[in-house]
Amino acid sequence: MFARSTFSSHALPLVIAVTCALLQPAANATEAGFRQMTVTATSADAKPAHFALYYPTPDAARVIPMGPFPQTVAINGAPEPTAKGLIVISHGTVSVNLGFATLAQALARNGYLVASVEQVGDTWQDQSMRATPVRYFAERPRQVSRVIDTLLADPQWRARIANGADGRPLVGAMGHSAGGYTVLALAGGKPVLSRLRAHCGTEAELDPVLCDLSHSIGGASVPAGAAADGQEEPVQADTRVRAVMALAPMGVAFSASSLASITVPVAIYAGEKDTFLVPRFHAQWVKENMRGTNATLELVPNAGHYAFMNTPTMDLPSPDGSVAADPAGFDRAAFLDRLAQESIKFFDKNLR
Repeated sequence: MFARSTFSSHALPLVIAVTCALLQPAANATEAGFRQMTVTATSADAKPAHFALYYPTPDAARVIPMGPFPQTVAINGAPEPTAKGLIVISHGTVSVNLGFATLAQALARNGYLVASVEQVGDTWQDQSMRATPVRYFAERPRQVSRVIDTLLADPQWRARIANGADGRPLVGAMGHSAGGYTVLALAGGKPVLSRLRAHCGTEAELDPVLCDLSHSIGGASVPAGAAADGQEEPVQADTRVRAVMALAPMGVAFSASSLASITVPVAIYAGEKDTFLVPRFHAQWVKENMRGTNATLELVPNAGHYAFMNTPTMDLPSPDGSVAADPAGFDRAAFLDRLAQESIKFFDKNLR
């Protein structure tokens, strides 16, 4: 029941006019444009890859329902003539590329092209890539590189991406969970499948969710085509990527020597209460093996694994409970707003 109002109906037109004026975006304000794009398959048996492109636009944005992750964007808005750089986003396993709306839209509003990659074969609809672990670890970063290829080959978008002093385009990467693995691999990290098996042989009780999943991504036995025990998989880095944000990364599979070889700036974040990828085995392992001051690590107090994604509008199951669930007292929306500003500062500083 609503309380009776003493509001006069004669004032209503004025209030509506004032409210509409306040809700309209300021003239020439930059919003986030949005387009769905496709990477052409490279072979007859390959599946086409898709990505969502966010970009700065002067056009008005509105809330667009897109499954469990609404987007506040201008669909097919006119792109601004220049962009600070290109940021690629890699989602986690059995996930979706639209789950990083707050981060992607904030970066776009602040001048970046943002390509959120659909990791074909490792989405909520299709887990086929996980059946072949050697391919899994190599193909995830390769798919992101193909998206970079696509945008740099497109005259409309390449002309907008700023170059560094070396004349090459400014490209950064952000990834969550298995996407955190992906962007670290783009920076030069190399997985060792026998390391993952050994980890789950001794630490399964302390890292149970990852180790349960590892049976489908190379942790149970020596997979066909894998490198010899102790040897790195020949995963291809992408030297175009100049800075990386790894959010709750799957890190235990990386060799220590490959992590030490990474030279680009890396910002690592992990939830203090992450039970999917326990930080001591993943985010902290990555940080401990990176040399110099190029890498930072923040353990986010009271945060779980999915703190880095927008809260879905419906309950979404995952290997570690609901994607919508947070530890009691954790304010995901407020944290994402802060993280969005920190991501802008990180890429502004490191993509020059």
